[in-house]
Amino acid sequence: MVIKQVELQHVCGITSKLPDTGQVEVAFAGKSNVGKSSLINALMNRKSLARTSAQPGKTQTINYYHINEEMYLVDLPGYGFARASEEVKAKWGKLIEDYLHQSKMLHAVFLLIDIRHAPSNNDRIMYDWILRNGYQPIIIATKLDKIKRSQLQKQIKLIRETLEVEKDTIVIPFSAETKQGREEIWNLIDEIRSDAEESGE
Repeated sequence: MVIKQVELQHVCGITSKLPDTGQVEVAFAGKSNVGKSSLINALMNRKSLARTSAQPGKTQTINYYHINEEMYLVDLPGYGFARASEEVKAKWGKLIEDYLHQSKMLHAVFLLIDIRHAPSNNDRIMYDWILRNGYQPIIIATKLDKIKRSQLQKQIKLIRETLEVEKDTIVIPFSAETKQGREEIWNLIDEIRSDAEESGE
């Protein structure tokens, strides 16, 4: 997809009513230090559309990015931020679950996992939530540039086995530094959007 226009159109907090956008939505979920903002900036070819921070847990709202006035990329709150209180964590969790359960236009959920480590307990919970809400998660294995090429297949196998993913689950290795994986993610999003439009959803 050629990005001609991107606008942060809706920002929803814990008390906000989720918008009915009327256009295809794809959502991105991930732990608070997994590189979600860097991924979104890389996808949009923008340097600071989504705010990156050395301090994890920056995204505490659901952010709707309107792309080319055709579809929405939805950035979900980062989860598992150690310094957040249990009460705040519970509210973020509810916000994410409400979105997965209520959005009428959500067609795919991308789950970001740091390729360097086995998925955490929070990652497994999120994977199960996505499944429970009727979506087949697409895994993006971030921080690809931080491992040796020889480690790639071993780390992808570790992610698949720890999450106990379905056999046909897509895992896309991605680097915000080199942009490897960007085209693959966009090809998938384009496919999802055209399938949704063809089926009239």
